[in-house]
Amino acid sequence: MLGLHVRTVRNYVREGRLAAVRIGKQYRIAHEDLEAFTGRPASAGETVRRHRHVEVSSIVQIDAISAETAHRVTTLLMGASASRRSGEAPLRVETAYDEERGRMKVIVLGSLSDSAQLLEYINTVVES
Repeated sequence: MLGLHVRTVRNYVREGRLAAVRIGKQYRIAHEDLEAFTGRPASAGETVRRHRHVEVSSIVQIDAISAETAHRVTTLLMGASASRRSGEAPLRVETAYDEERGRMKVIVLGSLSDSAQLLEYINTVVES
């Protein structure tokens, strides 16, 4: 960060030229103290660029579902997730069917709108 050797910085701290707090075997230097020592802001990279990103993780459990209906749901979801254009937000779908219990689990990871659409697809097939 400063391009100084560790011993040089330790000497500055011991001499009182650079304020620091000792924690265990390390020294902690506050941003304000570093700015005062160098005469400039701690780093130009501190400004954080923020952009809104919404992602959904959904787990759907469907009980008392036949193997045929589970297959229909799986085929529909896999087809919908595979038909995405390049540049769109990633969408991940995983399904698991327990034939003994007649239970299906669907895991959907993706954007809010894409996940909502897939959940609507599931609802349409299950309710029909």
